[in-house]
Amino acid sequence: MPKTNIDDGLYERAKKAAEQAGYSNVDELINTAVENELKRIGEEDAEAQVADQLRGLGYIE
Repeated sequence: MPKTNIDDGLYERAKKAAEQAGYSNVDELINTAVENELKRIGEEDAEAQVADQLRGLGYIE
């Protein structure tokens, strides 16, 4: 499994947040956060692509 570095202070905050939110561990919280961010970025990319297509068709400026 790939490893990554995280600031000690950020890790402690994530640890507390994971406990409060009911995650089994910090890794689970981090995986969920990364998945959500990747999904959000993908949606933004899709929206930009649709807007470009509509512009190309002359529907929007």
